[in-house]
Amino acid sequence: MTTVPDEASAATFFTLDSVAAELMEVDAVFKACMNWNYGNRDSRVWSLYEKNKVSQWNAATDIDWNHDIQFGAPLTEENGAKLASFVVGEDSPVPHHMLTDFRWEYQAWMCSQFLHGEQGALVTTARLVETVPDIDAKTYAASQVADEARHVEAFAKYVDEKLGVVYPINPGLKTLLQDLLSESRWDIVYLGMQVVVEGLAITALRLASSSFGDPIIRQITRMVAQDEARHIAFGVSALNGMYADVTSAELKDREDFLLEAIRLMSRRFMLREIWERMDLDVDRGLLFARHNPMMAAYRQMLFQQIIHILRQLGMLSDKVKELLIAENLVRSEEMQLR
Repeated sequence: MTTVPDEASAATFFTLDSVAAELMEVDAVFKACMNWNYGNRDSRVWSLYEKNKVSQWNAATDIDWNHDIQFGAPLTEENGAKLASFVVGEDSPVPHHMLTDFRWEYQAWMCSQFLHGEQGALVTTARLVETVPDIDAKTYAASQVADEARHVEAFAKYVDEKLGVVYPINPGLKTLLQDLLSESRWDIVYLGMQVVVEGLAITALRLASSSFGDPIIRQITRMVAQDEARHIAFGVSALNGMYADVTSAELKDREDFLLEAIRLMSRRFMLREIWERMDLDVDRGLLFARHNPMMAAYRQMLFQQIIHILRQLGMLSDKVKELLIAENLVRSEEMQLR
């Protein structure tokens, strides 16, 4: 089990400044644009902006931080049954006496990945403010940047002050963020962040809000999920109808990007980092994560939102369908391959 740092080091264990040594820098060339046509403010995106203005919450005051969280403490029977229930069984790579330790590590890993993903959303959405052509989208993206900063604040405070345990960014998520930050085409940034990353996050957050044990993280995940629903709607509204008239070469570029993004994200949920940190059999853990029916069902549930959005945007191509089936992210009978 990972130990909580002593009191002397806890203050600097995890802050945004303390990870400067692992700073990720991405070189990028893109066009920033300004639009002097300020619109008529009756678009779907502007309506989302109005909703955003009245839906703000304060991570410092609207979350009850007073609950005492002891990383590694015994879990109640109810919480233990909900959290990472997939590791209970004869084929589990986690010995029975390590189940509590694994559940805490799993919660720390999930919260760390939420945190890293929110910082990725913060930076990529800030990029959209510069690069999208219409003023409504710029205005909404700016309001989303504030949302993402608040999400980073909430998850960082929870990981730092309540768990005291952090995991590095998953390699698949890191690669996808590098791709997005080096991307000059704003619509691909939408596809990667608002569709793929946010699409996965909203379901994962909703599941976490009902399965994590302590009231603080349940409150954080519930409130963040409400924001993410608007962010996804922003992406769908901005991209709606965009791909109907593009060239075949442009469409293939977007399809290739989606194929790579799906591959990266599907392998994000193999839990390699946990198997390694707990000194469990990594190969056995990866095999279990890929083939365990409950974990497969979890990944399929996560990707349902992405599939729904891609179908709306006309981007659920045969190649994308084939990859989703090959990665066991959807049952073939549900995909209706034609």
